[in-house]
Amino acid sequence: MALSAEELTEIEKVLSAANAETQAFVELRTKFPHLAWTRCDASDVTEAPFRSYSRFDVHLLDSADHCAQITDDPTRATGVILAKRSAGR
Repeated sequence: MALSAEELTEIEKVLSAANAETQAFVELRTKFPHLAWTRCDASDVTEAPFRSYSRFDVHLLDSADHCAQITDDPTRATGVILAKRSAGR
């Protein structure tokens, strides 16, 4: 299941909102139930993010070939890792 340009735009809107820190994960899981959503601390992910916002890094997850891996290709994305950045990053 690929992420469309429209879905990426909607994710950006949610993560750029003033209340993103407290509401983003729940709102995104509700809006995009077809995607697997994982949240963690940004320091838990060593790969470069697909996109970065003030409080979050976004990593795309590809689990199509039996092993989950980070991808930078939205057409391969089956999920999203929402990595919360610390205030100093």
